[in-house]
Amino acid sequence: MKTKTSHLKATGKNPVKELLKKGQPVVGIVISVNSVEVATQAAALGFDFLWLEMEHTPLSLETVRNVVLATRGLQAVPFARPPVNELWMAKRVLDCGVLGVIFPFTSTPELARQAAAACRYPPRGLRGSGADLAHFRWPTPEGYYDFADENVLVIAVVENTTALSHIDEIAAVPGIDVLFIGTSDLSFSLGLRGKQDHPQLEKAIARIVAAGKRNGKFLGRPGLRPEAIKRYQKQGFQFFMAGTDTSFMAAGAAQLLKPLGKRPGFRWGGGI
Repeated sequence: MKTKTSHLKATGKNPVKELLKKGQPVVGIVISVNSVEVATQAAALGFDFLWLEMEHTPLSLETVRNVVLATRGLQAVPFARPPVNELWMAKRVLDCGVLGVIFPFTSTPELARQAAAACRYPPRGLRGSGADLAHFRWPTPEGYYDFADENVLVIAVVENTTALSHIDEIAAVPGIDVLFIGTSDLSFSLGLRGKQDHPQLEKAIARIVAAGKRNGKFLGRPGLRPEAIKRYQKQGFQFFMAGTDTSFMAAGAAQLLKPLGKRPGFRWGGGI
């Protein structure tokens, strides 16, 4: 059976983007620890992409680069969420060779346009030339520049009420591929202190979903359990962040230890 990576080698296309176009779900694991070995192991588990988390963790640019190299030939495609939505920050992770950028707090149409421009070379965008490391990671017949313009996935994270008030304008921006709803931060912004089962949050999510569908954007959100992911798929979501490396470690440990009466020393909670 062909893997997602063999598909990339055969077609020269981002397998995550291709799956989304076919209406299929994609699931990624969040890499939160500064460990190339952990990321490399995760890339071979069956996930579609790695979400290299630089906003909420001490994950370094050097680690991102090493992960991009170490996962060459493995199934999961490396994406990164930099700490801020800035041209220079997106350029640094792209030049390391990630094939998707997750832009936090994309709260205005101006920031959405900046995100789209950061991921494409002139005249289509504003990305600077100098991606020698990325050239090495993605050696394609057409050359890296054309490959990157077509294959880098641009994910705009919608996670506060400012973005909600501009959601139709944000969703209409050309070059944004995925509207990802940061449900935890959106809940806080709505004054709900992170609650995920509140009607006000559900109403806000429905508004974002409607704007995304009207403008032909793929929709994403956290999906921590298979039954939840299946339910969200029925709502139109395809792009799922499934949890962190450390949360999967805790879940795996619980499967063994809970039947033996062993309990964790602290409660795992929160979301990235």
